[in-house]
Amino acid sequence: MTKRDPSQLDFFKEQLFPVRAAADRIDIDRFRARLKRDMARAIRECPYDRPTIAARMADYLAVAGVSKATLDAYTAESAAAHDISLVRFKAFVRATGATWLWDTIVSDDGLLLLEGDEARLAEIARIQQERRALTAELKVLQATPVTIRRGRK
Repeated sequence: MTKRDPSQLDFFKEQLFPVRAAADRIDIDRFRARLKRDMARAIRECPYDRPTIAARMADYLAVAGVSKATLDAYTAESAAAHDISLVRFKAFVRATGATWLWDTIVSDDGLLLLEGDEARLAEIARIQQERRALTAELKVLQATPVTIRRGRK
């Protein structure tokens, strides 16, 4: 395998922080299918089996139990009548550890999920942008000499 020159751009690499625009319309069927697929992926990638995930959800929700069948319904694309509520979704995310699922929820609205310290990175970029704007404004002001008339006789 040939080592890539670090100065070359990788046109096929996915952006870590993609810029998104909000969708004009909500295609609820497409959103539902994508969410169910992503939840199924979260279960596959989770170190716990379905009954354990269901038990963890029940613990987060402080309810007697969440069944494996309920999890199956939440992830079955054919079960449109079994959409997960926001509260149960939050418990599901916690139970599986799949915090990336929140990005699935907000992406159609042009939003991007930042986790933890990533928000500080965004704030740094905002401040740098503000500083560049102030520097440009200062440069314009400094381009014209200032004539000071006080103290002259």
